[in-house]
Amino acid sequence: MNYQSPTAAAKVEFDKIGQIALTVTDLARAKEFYGNMLGMRFLFDAGTMAFFQCGEIRLLIGLAEKEEPRGGTIVYFKVEDIHAVYANLQAHGVEFVDTPHMIARMPGHDLWMTFLKDPDGNVLGVMSEVRTTQ
Repeated sequence: MNYQSPTAAAKVEFDKIGQIALTVTDLARAKEFYGNMLGMRFLFDAGTMAFFQCGEIRLLIGLAEKEEPRGGTIVYFKVEDIHAVYANLQAHGVEFVDTPHMIARMPGHDLWMTFLKDPDGNVLGVMSEVRTTQ
């Protein structure tokens, strides 16, 4: 498909994410995981959906209206101490795909990541910018 840039007067700027949605199969179990295990602030329920606040972004977890394949999209959560978060969640039975590992050396910090699965098998990224003294 050939996209044309909007004119200056009608310029479109997507510069802020307001909400991210994840599909789950068991809403009560997912609410427990995201609220109690990951420590997100519960906002409200709306039918087959529950909403949490994660920084400036609202996270919607909800039941699928029809059977759909899941996966492919990964939500990354930024934490201060990736090793402490990994140890804490692993001790509470959270399934990790890997262990924390450095992805890249950046100016002033190293970028570390690990990946975990929620109870429905959705992969979640955990990332941490570890300051360096260089």
